[in-house]
Amino acid sequence: MTPEEFRQAGHALIDWIADYRTRIPELPVGAQVQPGEVRAALGVDPPVGVEPFDALLADLDRIIVPGVTLTQHPRFFGWFPSNATLSSVLGDIASSGIAALGITWQSAPALTELEEACCEWLRELCGLSPQWRGSIHDTASTAALVAMLCARERASDHAQTRGGLRDVAPLAVYASPHAHSSVTKAALLAGFGQHHLRFVEVDPVTYALRADALAAAMERDVAAGLRPAAIVASVGTTGTNAFDPLPELVELARRHGAWLHVDAAMAGAAMLLEEQRWRFEGIDGADSISWNPHKWMGTILDCSLFYVRDPQHLIRVMSTNPSDLRSAVDDEVTQLKDWGVPLGRRFRALKIWFQLRLDGLESIKARLRRDLANAQWLAEQVEATPGWRVLAPVQLQTVCLRHEPEGMGADELDAHTQRWAGSLNASGRAFVTPSLLDGRWMVRVSVGAEHTEADDVAAGWEAIRAAATASC
Repeated sequence: MTPEEFRQAGHALIDWIADYRTRIPELPVGAQVQPGEVRAALGVDPPVGVEPFDALLADLDRIIVPGVTLTQHPRFFGWFPSNATLSSVLGDIASSGIAALGITWQSAPALTELEEACCEWLRELCGLSPQWRGSIHDTASTAALVAMLCARERASDHAQTRGGLRDVAPLAVYASPHAHSSVTKAALLAGFGQHHLRFVEVDPVTYALRADALAAAMERDVAAGLRPAAIVASVGTTGTNAFDPLPELVELARRHGAWLHVDAAMAGAAMLLEEQRWRFEGIDGADSISWNPHKWMGTILDCSLFYVRDPQHLIRVMSTNPSDLRSAVDDEVTQLKDWGVPLGRRFRALKIWFQLRLDGLESIKARLRRDLANAQWLAEQVEATPGWRVLAPVQLQTVCLRHEPEGMGADELDAHTQRWAGSLNASGRAFVTPSLLDGRWMVRVSVGAEHTEADDVAAGWEAIRAAATASC
């Protein structure tokens, strides 16, 4: 494809994207395909000939769009806000078009220095201490893995340079049972082992990790010859948006010399709002923080911020420094290859840069405040409706609810909840997430898609009630 052919196709693709985004509210929210249907529509043989671009665009409409759950839909209330503002989409296109080779500062000085600047700007905009240094990862899962590697090496006095974990006392990791599944994956991949991963009791009302239970668990492990290596504080848990008590966890981490990682993947965007920062009190005492602009803030996937207080420790853990990548300016610049797992990196900072410059901070903050208000409104409607219950405090923009018709036993209620949520999602009218809480099924309504307004939340609530009624 020549640059001129690219120009023509690019204009057509931009028009298609703009039209697609315009008509999203008219489309079903959930994917409208059965398993294997997309694969069958793609055909058996690989594409080998040259086709007209119009044919490719037609197949986007015919095959791809029906096979996607539309997280940009104003009645998408599932999982978490997975926003992709068009301003950040432009940054993503620029990233692909520039096609920087992000392996060292020398290969793309602008990539490194814009990433440093964006991390610093968002640190400042979130009210975090200047002690933090950040980089951009693909997801919070990768950030959690890097944090666990840093914790392992600090607790073992850099055992990776000797015989590895076999030469040290067993190391333990502590987290809430409501922590994201990536925390478990990170601890296992870092070599701690399932038997040394402790899920600590939570408060039965707030679902926040209990500091007293954590203190007791750590003392028991020390008495048994284990060394507490890491605590993962969930700040905005996946299920209920619970906030683990950071000041107490900071103190326990210091007492035992454990690494404290704060996973604020979705909730971190709330730090942009001055009136919400009280929820994050104590966060500056942690060792690492991750939060994802590609969730509630609206930057297109993938864009996860990872901050550390001790970048030299991070570099010591992650650096391999091959001779072919050394340069005369290594002592003067940041080499982001030494800040994470991959060598190469995409020019992700362009997405943040475009979004901040084209949308502006105030529009982002206004949208967050809108979502907080809409979630509170929904919770009030649920509480005021007979047969419905809000199951956890509404901390931010997630409402955990259950329809509880009179006379239903626990098992029947579980089946009812999964049935009505499944039928609602299949209908295309709205999309919600069934989830377990205290061993029983409930439904999470996550308010936060970019174009979700009060009328959409009201329509979603109407669809929820209709689906539940029809399921009885």
